[in-house]
Amino acid sequence: MAKDKTQLLRLIFIDRKIREGMQSGVLANCRSMAAEYEVSTKSILRDIDYLKNQQNVPVEYDPGRRGYYYAEENYVMPAIHINESDLFAICIAEKALRQHEDTPIYGKLVSVFKKIEQSLPDRIMMEPSWISQRLSIIQERRTSIDPHIWETVSLGLRENRFVEISYRKPGYQASGARQVAPYHVVSFQGEWYMVGLCRRRQEVLTFAISRIKAAKLLHERFSLPADFDATQFSERRFGIFKGEESATVRIRFTRQVAPYVREREWHPDQEIIEHQDGSLVLAFPADHFFEVRQWILAWGCGAQVLEPDFLVTSIREELASMIRTYSGAAEEAESAEG
Repeated sequence: MAKDKTQLLRLIFIDRKIREGMQSGVLANCRSMAAEYEVSTKSILRDIDYLKNQQNVPVEYDPGRRGYYYAEENYVMPAIHINESDLFAICIAEKALRQHEDTPIYGKLVSVFKKIEQSLPDRIMMEPSWISQRLSIIQERRTSIDPHIWETVSLGLRENRFVEISYRKPGYQASGARQVAPYHVVSFQGEWYMVGLCRRRQEVLTFAISRIKAAKLLHERFSLPADFDATQFSERRFGIFKGEESATVRIRFTRQVAPYVREREWHPDQEIIEHQDGSLVLAFPADHFFEVRQWILAWGCGAQVLEPDFLVTSIREELASMIRTYSGAAEEAESAEG
């Protein structure tokens, strides 16, 4: 009977605990193994039954010492084969966890990873030194999240319960009270966002969890709408926020920066039109333009917005404001020097 990978890790754990018990003289039993592995005693009992009756493992129970042992002292569980690519992937995963080091979920992720790591055979327990020395993952700059707020939002998400939050919008000093049905949580560019139905606005909105100053779980429950599509708030848009009206954005990139644009997918529905002089035009749909505008400005003179017209106007006004800012700063510096 085929068994899943979760059980495979438990079987390795059970084998190790039985051997440790035989060596120490204090045999492992279902209760002690279940408590350490954080599963039910029935799960451990089923696993031992599977080992004994379907895999012919010589495991026996000693009523006097209240624990399990191997009747054949030299019994060895069949080796588990993990190739180099599997080990490499495990080491990459361990490094990737560090990107969440400052978030409330980091401790739980590490705990899960350590269980997997400790269940591996001894011969591949150590991370190859060359991976530590030759491979790095640069962390995204992250916001700070209150662990209590994270747990409250997580519980509301898991149990489909409304959450009352005190939320401070960017640029505002005071926080406003909202009651939100958390539909989805998504991580984007170092920030965690909660997507949910806002009772006050009666529409689905996106809230940065770091801007939630207080949160309380309510007793009232909600049902996730059948037509809710989480991809609308993740991979199928440019940025994280949702706007009211959609428009096609068209941007011309000079030949100097065009290679950097070609090598990455910026939007799943993007279209690239190549020009003979090496420049290109990138087009994609968008419905919220603050993040689009900031991204375009980051390219400097290497990018020129062609449409929509209101985005062209917005960027033109932003550039004019920047010129006034720097011109004023230069005049102040000259006056100070004089």
